[in-house]
Amino acid sequence: MLLVSALCSCNSDFTPKPRGYYRIDLPEKIYRKFDTNFPYTFEYPVYAKIVADTSRMTEPYWINIVYVPFHAQLHFSYKVVNDKEHLQQYLEDSRTLVNKHIPKANAIQQREFIDTARRVYGLVYDIKGSDAASTFQFYLTDSVAKFVRGALYFNLVPNNDSLQPVIGFLKEDIEHMIATFRWKDVKKK
Repeated sequence: MLLVSALCSCNSDFTPKPRGYYRIDLPEKIYRKFDTNFPYTFEYPVYAKIVADTSRMTEPYWINIVYVPFHAQLHFSYKVVNDKEHLQQYLEDSRTLVNKHIPKANAIQQREFIDTARRVYGLVYDIKGSDAASTFQFYLTDSVAKFVRGALYFNLVPNNDSLQPVIGFLKEDIEHMIATFRWKDVKKK
């Protein structure tokens, strides 16, 4: 009787469940101001923390903006521009670092950022591709004396298709940071 009921109850085809991904709860967008003795200021999200860059190549005013809940960080470097040749070199270095992603990228879109009232000019690079190590990079300059560069990286093996909701969320935060970015004069010690 048990065997008959087991055979009768299994009269439909087995359909496996599709592979799922973890649910990502995105926090509310609230910003605070980064305003220290650094030569720049901007707003960044409350769920991120700013730490000093401790890499062996670090220079003054280099920081990392760490997005702890997302295992991501924005590497943020600052350079003093001494002359036009230095600026050209920094611009070329930024372009070269973006172009290193070409083998893994499907597309690299760039757009200008211009805020003449605050003397902030730059380029923003949106790097598309499921295996690209960095999905978003930018540089900002006053075109005379100051230059910053930022690059977003995840501390995970890149699978940007499944990370897309987080990437889009963090891009909005970085766009806000760029829009609120201001240069400051730093007093020499």
